[in-house]
Amino acid sequence: MRIELLMTGNELMSGVTVDSNSALIARTLEPLGLRIGGKVTVGDDEARIRSELLRLAERCEVLIVNGGLGPTSDDLTAQVLAATAGVALREHPEALAQVAAWCRSRGVALSAANRKQALLPEGASVVPNATGSAPGFRLRIGTCEVICTPGVPSELQRMLDAQIVPWLVERYPQREPLVITRLQLFGIGESALQQRIDAEIPDWPAGIELGFRAGIPTVELKVTSVRRSDEAARIRCEQRVQALFAEHIIGSGSVSLQGCVVEMLGACGKRVATAESCTGGLLAALLTEVPGASRVFEAGVVAYSNRIKQRVLGVEAATLREHGAVSEAVVRAMANGALALSGADLAVAVSGIAGPDGGSEEKPVGTVWIAWGSPSRLQARELYFPLERKRFQAMVAATGLDLLRRELLGIESPPRYFRDRAPLPR
Repeated sequence: MRIELLMTGNELMSGVTVDSNSALIARTLEPLGLRIGGKVTVGDDEARIRSELLRLAERCEVLIVNGGLGPTSDDLTAQVLAATAGVALREHPEALAQVAAWCRSRGVALSAANRKQALLPEGASVVPNATGSAPGFRLRIGTCEVICTPGVPSELQRMLDAQIVPWLVERYPQREPLVITRLQLFGIGESALQQRIDAEIPDWPAGIELGFRAGIPTVELKVTSVRRSDEAARIRCEQRVQALFAEHIIGSGSVSLQGCVVEMLGACGKRVATAESCTGGLLAALLTEVPGASRVFEAGVVAYSNRIKQRVLGVEAATLREHGAVSEAVVRAMANGALALSGADLAVAVSGIAGPDGGSEEKPVGTVWIAWGSPSRLQARELYFPLERKRFQAMVAATGLDLLRRELLGIESPPRYFRDRAPLPR
C-alpha cells in the first residue's frame, strides 16, 4: 500500500512554521508497516492544491492531507476537495454537532466562521476531532482514500491514534508491522558510526535497514526489520551494534541524556550538584526537567560573575587573577565549592567562552573547562566547541552530563570527544 502526504499552508512555504506534522504522521504509522511514500507541501492556493490532489490521488491508495480545516478564508481544504471530486459542499450534521459541542464546552456562541468547519464535500465521512473545533473527514477520489486532518499537532496526534490508525489497520490487515530498535548515542557522529559499522560488521544482512538521525546533542541509530522472517537477523545486528558502541549508548527508544543520568543516580543512591557559568543554568534545567529529579538533584549554582564565584562557591580571588575564569583551577574550585555547599556526592562545573565576543588568542571563543566527579575523585578537561552560542551551551551541558554518566558507569577510557573536541594548539 502506498501512502502519501499533502501538507498545506502558506506558513509552511514561508518558513514561519516548521513542518513537524509530516514527521509526526510518519513516526506514528511506520512501526505498523505503514510507510510514507512521498510528501508534497503547497501554500494556500486552490489551483495548486487541486493540481497536487489529482496527481497524488492517481499514484497512491491513501493520501493524508494536513491543514486547511479551520474557520478562516485561507482554510481551503474542504472546498478544494469538493471541487476536485465534483461534488457539492454541504453542511454535515455530524460535523456541525461536533463544532457546536466544542463551542458549548468553551462557552462561546456558534458563529458563522465556526459553522464553516461543518461544510464538507457531499459523501464525506467525518473523522472526529476529540480536542479541537475542526472535524477531519475522509473522501474517496477515484481509487484513493483522501483523509483530511487538522494542522494543530496535538489534534492531529489524537486523531491519528484514535481514528486514523485503527481505520488503516482494519482496512489493510495484510501489512507487516516493522520491528524497530532505536538507540540513542552521545559522543560520536553519524559518519563515524557508519564507518565503524562498515569496518566491523561487513556482513550486515540485506534485509535489515540501518538508519541514522543526527541531532543536538545525541545521534539516533535505528535498526529495522521489514519482514517477520528477518527478526532473528535484526536481533543479532542489534546485539553487535550494542557491543560495538557500548560506551556511547545512552539507552533505547526516546531516552534522553538527562533522563539516563537521573535514573542512574537514583539507582545508586547518589546526589549531584552543578556549578555553571557559560551555560547559565542549563545543566540544572536539564536535570530538573526529568520527573523524580528531586531524589537526586541537590543544588545548582549559576556563578556567572567572578564575584559570585568567590562569594558563593569559594573560588579564591588569587586563583581567578592568576588563571582566569576559564581555567582548570577555577572549574575545580567551582566543583569543590558546589560539593561543600550542597553536601552532594557528585558535582559538575563548567566555565567557558560562549561568544561571540570575549575570546582571545590563548582562549578563543568556544573554549570550555569542565570539572566532574566526587570529593575524592575530581577530574577536569579543556574542550573546544566552535559553535554559535546556543549550540555551544547545549553541547557543553550535554558533555557535562555525559561525563557524569561515564563516571557512574565506571568507564575509565577517555571519551572520543576528548580527541575530537581537543583545544586548539597554542
